[in-house]
Amino acid sequence: MKRISIFIFLFLNILIFNSCKEDIDESNLYTFTGETIEDYLENRSEQFSSFNYILKRINYDKILAAYGTYTCFAPDNDAVQAYIDSLYDDTTNKEFPHNGMTSRSLEGLTDSLCEDIALFHLLNTEVMSVYMGNGMTVKTILGREITTSFDSIAKTVAINRDAKIQKEGLDVDLENGVLHEISHVITRSNRLIAGEMESHSEYSIFSNALKATGLADTLTETSHSFGVIEKSYGFYVPEKCEVGYTLFAETDDVLKEKGIVDVETMAHYADSVYANCQEWYDYVRNNNIQISRGTDYKNPWNVLSMFLRYHVLKYKIPYAKLTNDHNQINKVTLVEYYETMLPYTLVKVTKNKNVLRLNRWEANSSLTNQVAELGTKDMHTVMFEGVELVGLKGQVQPANGYIHPIKDVLVYNKDVPRGALNERMRFDDTVLFGEMMSNSFRRIADSEVKAMNGGKEGSYPAAQLSGNYICMPPGFLQNLRIYNGSSTLLLYLPGQSSGWSNYQGDEFLGEGNYDFAMRLPPVPDGTYELRMGYTAEGKRGMVQIYMGTSSELSSMKAIDIPLDMRIIPANNSNLTPDVYTGWCDWSKLDDKGVESDANMRNLGYMRGPLYYTVGVGSGNYARSNPKDLRRIIYKGKLDQGEHWLRFKTVIDDNSAQFHLDYIELCPENVYNSTTYVEDMY
Repeated sequence: MKRISIFIFLFLNILIFNSCKEDIDESNLYTFTGETIEDYLENRSEQFSSFNYILKRINYDKILAAYGTYTCFAPDNDAVQAYIDSLYDDTTNKEFPHNGMTSRSLEGLTDSLCEDIALFHLLNTEVMSVYMGNGMTVKTILGREITTSFDSIAKTVAINRDAKIQKEGLDVDLENGVLHEISHVITRSNRLIAGEMESHSEYSIFSNALKATGLADTLTETSHSFGVIEKSYGFYVPEKCEVGYTLFAETDDVLKEKGIVDVETMAHYADSVYANCQEWYDYVRNNNIQISRGTDYKNPWNVLSMFLRYHVLKYKIPYAKLTNDHNQINKVTLVEYYETMLPYTLVKVTKNKNVLRLNRWEANSSLTNQVAELGTKDMHTVMFEGVELVGLKGQVQPANGYIHPIKDVLVYNKDVPRGALNERMRFDDTVLFGEMMSNSFRRIADSEVKAMNGGKEGSYPAAQLSGNYICMPPGFLQNLRIYNGSSTLLLYLPGQSSGWSNYQGDEFLGEGNYDFAMRLPPVPDGTYELRMGYTAEGKRGMVQIYMGTSSELSSMKAIDIPLDMRIIPANNSNLTPDVYTGWCDWSKLDDKGVESDANMRNLGYMRGPLYYTVGVGSGNYARSNPKDLRRIIYKGKLDQGEHWLRFKTVIDDNSAQFHLDYIELCPENVYNSTTYVEDMY
């Protein structure tokens, strides 16, 4: 019999729904039947025979009758028939009338439609409703994501807004997973991002501008090819690399508030922003790029094209994952930085009090006038509240990305490089590679990786390393280049349930005689400290780090001496600093480690930040963990453009690991401020 705790799940469900101040029939929060998912559907044919027919068409009834761990969202017969009617009556698909159906019936569904419907209602892992009530995005077996939310009117969980979990069919626990009875078939769009936007009348101005600039024909990529890995040691290797786009878009109503009523007036507005952008857009100035102010809208440096490109990320991120809520302490703001399709520009996303904003900034960001605390409110005047996102309910999900409506006009003006990005910027390892987000690997559960890998764990004997990790094939990550083929093994460790001392929980490991390079996020011109966050362990190795303006080896030059990741700072009881790093227990020092921090910097090291803890909610700050270190690997000028880091092992030992947690880029006016000091967060 499958292990389950009835009372824990019941209690958690009550908590989550009470927190929404809604009443749920508690007697229906948990059911146990002793059946498999297929048994449950077969034994209730008067309710689920249609959905079960679809499963049988693709032989998934046999899979759901066998061992495994799944989540099944099961629409009843009426819901399936309503969906069949909507497919058959759809007149928008000119290429395939009736969406390819031969009749208005189950039998009229094509095999491909049956596969899409069935697999879009199944997850490779078990998800109870308690985790869905506050909103989450999960990947289905079809490979497309679904988003959950709490519907305050229906007083239950909604899937992609329309399909509601029936209160009498909530959390049905079965031998091989959990089933949720739902009111509608979960709908999905097969349109690409521009086509989906065109189908929404509220985006008519933005949609027409995409066509005028040619971006409608550009935002069509859905996947890219990659190489074959010779030996994966049993770790999960992706079979397909999905790519896509995230679009922050103004509705017609928002644009009209700025006097934008059509493509021409949008171009006029864009001209007011970008005509003289050489003043703050360093890449344009440094490369003597001529800005077009005419009607050649398809010119990528036309002001209208620039305006639109700053709205687009070349990877797909659902609303729930635009920021990562994991092991940060309560009082900090969640922050992420994403590269846009306007060359070498970033957009900043913040989350505070459950509100997401773009390019919000405060005076003296990353600085403080206190010790071991954030700066007082009076020194952090809000200079720009940011462009607020509408929220989860406004999200639109095309086949190759997401459209997020915003409440004001988004631009890359002087306040972005000089304000929003004029702070210490911390990039989690996954944010460095768009494919990690497009393929839903960021924040993926270990159990889901195991399910995708056929229930197996990988094992790399040389390093005595085993677990549910993702092995990266060559060419899968386009911002990464491997120089020596199979001698480099790169693994992504999600770590969402592991309690590791990592920013956002996850990490990248390099194994073998590794030699690879990764592209740095672009930053405005300036003098920066480039820092690498890692955890020291005895099984790590020693790495030489190089920097170049491309991934070509000829451009790479060594920076800093080799970094020995095996050195774990001594935690001396008498508070004597570690001889290699200068580390000691800051919390026992009268000055909270201020002088010690300066000594560590002189040795090229920094403690981990106060921003996050070891594991979730442990109270053990990364700053207090001697293994949590930041290495200052470069201090100097960076221009807004292409920069790469190369990592090459300097010891001949296949068991020695390379570790990467995050990258920091900190401008000189923060780490060397003459008025305040950089905060410890």
